Amino acid sequence: MPVLGGDELLPKLAQQGATHFVVGLGGVGDNGPRRRLFELGMKHCLSPLTVCHPAAICSPSATIGGGSVIFPGAVVNAGATLGINVIVNTGAIVEHDCVVGDHVHIATGSRLCSTVHIDTGAHIGAGATVRQLVTVGEGAVVGAGAVVVKDVEPWTVVVGVPARVLAPRKAGRPHLAYPSQKVVS
Repeated sequence: MPVLGGDELLPKLAQQGATHFVVGLGGVGDNGPRRRLFELGMKHCLSPLTVCHPAAICSPSATIGGGSVIFPGAVVNAGATLGINVIVNTGAIVEHDCVVGDHVHIATGSRLCSTVHIDTGAHIGAGATVRQLVTVGEGAVVGAGAVVVKDVEPWTVVVGVPARVLAPRKAGRPHLAYPSQKVVS
């Protein structure tokens, strides 16, 4: 696809008959920029496309919200519900009866066991595993490779095996905490 320009072209493109959009931006611990792009497309009365790669497996009984993107090798199993603008990245698994909120990123190779609940704007890092019946709160970040065995509070960062709290986050703020840094308030 040719690149025509930046976001400033959206009003003109909508006037010229464009009807749909896809957000082509991921998120690393901060899904805010992706969410803002999604909302910008909606503001211009464009409809979000839901994209599912042919090598992904999506159960016919799963519900996938508008603007979500399911990458190759990903699995969205029976009864799972994905909100709007969700990324299920390459090789990730969302097991049966999971509920994934809006603007969530399920990173490469991560696993949500059955009946997991992921709240709005959370990020599940590459290769992380979330045990069944666990809730990950709004805006929380689960670090790469973590194993989550109990609920994660909203706006916190958890890492390790088993996952433990690394740092709190301010609501709506990007993820700034890594083991060698302090959280900036």
